[in-house]
Amino acid sequence: MLAPDPAAPATPSSLTAAQDDLALLLQVLDIYAARDVMQTLNAAGTGHWSVAKLNRLRSGKAASAMLLPSEIASLRALLPSRPAHYDRPAFQFIDLFAGIGGIRRGFEQAGGECVFTSEWNKEAVRTYKANHYCDPLRHRFNTDIRLVTQPAGLTEEVAIYQHIDRAIPDHQVLLAGFPCQPFSLAGVSKKNALGRAHGFECEAQGTLFFDVARILAAKKPAFFVLENVKNLKSHDKGRTFAIIMATLDELGYDVADADDKGTPDAKVIDARYFLPQHRERIVLVGIRRDSGVKQPFSLRALPALYPPQVPPLQSLLDADPGEKYTLSPTLWHYLYRYAQKHKAKGNGFGFGLNDPQNPHCCVRTLSARYYKDGSEILIDRGWDRALGEQNFTAAENMARRPRRLSPRECARLMGFEAPGEARFRIPVSDTQAYRQFGNSVVVPVFAAVAKLLLPLIEYYRLNAPEQANS
Repeated sequence: MLAPDPAAPATPSSLTAAQDDLALLLQVLDIYAARDVMQTLNAAGTGHWSVAKLNRLRSGKAASAMLLPSEIASLRALLPSRPAHYDRPAFQFIDLFAGIGGIRRGFEQAGGECVFTSEWNKEAVRTYKANHYCDPLRHRFNTDIRLVTQPAGLTEEVAIYQHIDRAIPDHQVLLAGFPCQPFSLAGVSKKNALGRAHGFECEAQGTLFFDVARILAAKKPAFFVLENVKNLKSHDKGRTFAIIMATLDELGYDVADADDKGTPDAKVIDARYFLPQHRERIVLVGIRRDSGVKQPFSLRALPALYPPQVPPLQSLLDADPGEKYTLSPTLWHYLYRYAQKHKAKGNGFGFGLNDPQNPHCCVRTLSARYYKDGSEILIDRGWDRALGEQNFTAAENMARRPRRLSPRECARLMGFEAPGEARFRIPVSDTQAYRQFGNSVVVPVFAAVAKLLLPLIEYYRLNAPEQANS
């Protein structure tokens, strides 16, 4: 770090440079732990940085000093760069209940520009900001969506809609992966066990769909894409899904494949056709009836966009992710006996042990609970099942205990990066990363949905410019 001469008067240019450097530093500290930033700066500069000094700068208790060019470059490398297509984006979209930006990533690949993001989880926001460019002039970041849709002090519907219209930039596509827990099987069981309401009766999360509905009513985007767990269709004997569909119809939208009631349902998409993970999610694509778009749209056309070959599990794995991802003898013994006990009872509960040498291996759904024991997706390291039944504690077999996926491998399994890549920035702890990837979507699925929808978006922008750019 360059130390300015205290006797020399500060010039406007030096003050501006110092302010810019401080702004960059604070932006990075908003995402990464001070310890990691210190190590980055010391590796690039003169080694004079400390966690205490960074914390003083962050709290405003120390004056900023100019950074070395190498330090500036090292900090910028921790942040996402502006996508080249943002100079001429094909469309604008907003990203609600954004998580770590899986749906956004798919729609950016189709040429879209994100102009508004809403995500309340602070740890997820760190990962989001580490990987997704947010234009300081054209993009707004929001935390709790209810700050926009249920503003304090406003009770009149007209005033609320006017507030929403001012708070959210114009866009053609609304994306929302609204909270899954009230509609998931695990979430329903948990709510019932606690004697609490669930679904739309759950005040904590169940009504958040209606916040999406308020935005649709206020902004009237031509298109929306909503994502949720497959169980949304059957929750509360189908009443929850019926309310959602009726609300969307009332707002003036036709939902693609709305008449698909049973199985197969084109709205339910399994990620196994894109990556080796069985992960079914319901995807609702809506088109405003007054948008002027008359072309038919169906997710039944999605198979045409499946990759010619699904990457094998082995291609997503690192040769040596680290010993810490190998299950401890105690945990492996617990999972093994737990599975045996339920197998004897005729239950299907147990771990999922996957052979990476099997080119057709498809793992179970990565869940937000993966950080607890990793049991749903374990990687086989040569465990001898027969020997394990005879002598579980045999030393040569215990040396081949299975391991869980690393966060980096989870990033690949969810499609945030290609096999062999390590580009997706993970600024959070392993526990938080597992939760975030388990709560996210498989990116190539939504890249395919975006690609399928793109011709209709382009038609809308060409033929309804006064609406598309209003």
